[in-house]
Amino acid sequence: MKMQRRQFRIGELAKQLGVERFVVRFWEKEFQISAERSHGGQRFYEEKDLEKFLKIKELLYERGFTISGAKKQLKSNGSKIYASQKTTMTHAERNSDHTEIEEGIKTIKNGLIRLKNLL
Repeated sequence: MKMQRRQFRIGELAKQLGVERFVVRFWEKEFQISAERSHGGQRFYEEKDLEKFLKIKELLYERGFTISGAKKQLKSNGSKIYASQKTTMTHAERNSDHTEIEEGIKTIKNGLIRLKNLL
């Protein structure tokens, strides 16, 4: 007995994602996701498409990425995220960046003090 793949129409997919249909169509275009179509032109999506859209939604809505940043993140499959790819930063990310900057300033300051003492 052959098992059939689960397919979704755009309305059902949008409902599962919690977004409007036009958002699904926009993401489809922006992220180059091609849905299967019936003879009448009706879009049909599979489970793997739902997973892609869920990842896109997470990147855009929950993690604050821009469209461009989300595209890069999807291509890189989880490598380091740069702040310029996000629209917002978490408090921890800001603190981490702030600490790194302060350490850099201290290093430069100490180097300048040593240089001044040599002169």
